[in-house]
This record gives sequence, C-alpha cells and structure tokens, in this order.
Amino acid sequence: MAGNLFLFDFDGVLVDSLDVYHRAVTWCLERIGMPFINTQEEYVALFEDNFYAALAGKGVDLQAFSQALNEYARDVDYYRDVKAFAAVLPILEELSRVDTLAIISSNSALAIGKIMARLQYNGCFREILGSEFHLSKKAKIDHIVAKYGRSRERSFYVGDTAGDIKEGKAAGIKTIAVAWGWHPRETLAAANPDFLIASPEELLAIAG
Repeated sequence: MAGNLFLFDFDGVLVDSLDVYHRAVTWCLERIGMPFINTQEEYVALFEDNFYAALAGKGVDLQAFSQALNEYARDVDYYRDVKAFAAVLPILEELSRVDTLAIISSNSALAIGKIMARLQYNGCFREILGSEFHLSKKAKIDHIVAKYGRSRERSFYVGDTAGDIKEGKAAGIKTIAVAWGWHPRETLAAANPDFLIASPEELLAIAG
C-alpha cells in the first residue's frame, strides 16, 4: 500500500480545547473528592507522560473518574466550546489523498466524533481510537500500525505534549511535535521528537 501512516492526537493538535477540558477534568476531580488541580499549568503537567498513568499516580480511581466524566458530559454541552484550528483542515484533506490518517487520543472517541462532525472534519480519518479502546497511546499506536501494515519508518505520531512524544517513541515510530498546542516549544524539544513544527503546512514536507 502506498503512502505514510499519520496518527494524530486530537486535543491541541486538531482542535483548540484546553480551556474546555481543563474545566471538565477539574470538575471531575472535585466530584470524586480528589481536587488537586488548582491551575491550568498543573492540568497541562499531567500530559508530560500518559495522562491516565499520571492520574493513577496521584491516587485517582480511574473508574470513578470515568464515571464522573460521563456525568459531566450528560449535564454540560461542552462540545460547542471546542474550536477548530482553521489551518489544519486543508492540510488533512491533502494528506488523506495519499496517506492513511487516524486519530489516537486520550479523549473519548464518541466525544471526538461529535466534535469532528460539528467542525466538518469529515472524511479525512479512517478511524478514531480513544479512551474506550485503551488508555495507553502506545498500545493504540501498535494496534493501528499492525492493522494497516505500515513500516514504523513510514508511520508518524503527531502530538502536542511531551507525553505524546514519549508514547510515540515507545512504539518505535516517528514523532512530530506541534508548537500550537498545549505544551510550550521548550517542553516539546526536551522530549526529543523527530520533528518539531510551527505550522500545519510543514506536515506536507514531512510526508514527502
């Protein structure tokens, strides 16, 4: 099969959602009696490694957290506050003509699907693997690479946090850090991605 395999994180890469999920996660942690996040910086720090591993490391019951998040999603229409990164969509459309694109996220695939439909990110991605599939991004990357039969040299994980880069590297594929997301450029650089880009257009050069 021709083309590369591009695996995209969702929040911070395809959409601007930091404020939205900071509020949601803060509410959920308070709901389950674990209110240890006081600032947005403390929230973003949870993504220096795997988000769920970071929560578990703080003593959070992940099942209780998931139930709280489901409750929050029922009561709050937070999807409407998520905004697209306008420059990303035309690049996705161009990449998808030759390359295989999928989403690998810590977010819920159901939530991602609803947001993508509203923002008209339709038709670019073969599939979405969210928190329902597995909490480890490495495990999801391994699954997708095997499913589509790409070599790891032609497979890329595109993320905006140090945790994304670490999990992509652990899966043995190329990593692309984007500087328009949740972690600052210095934090991303310290994770040693294969590429560190400032604009979506740079993905086209990497794709070749």
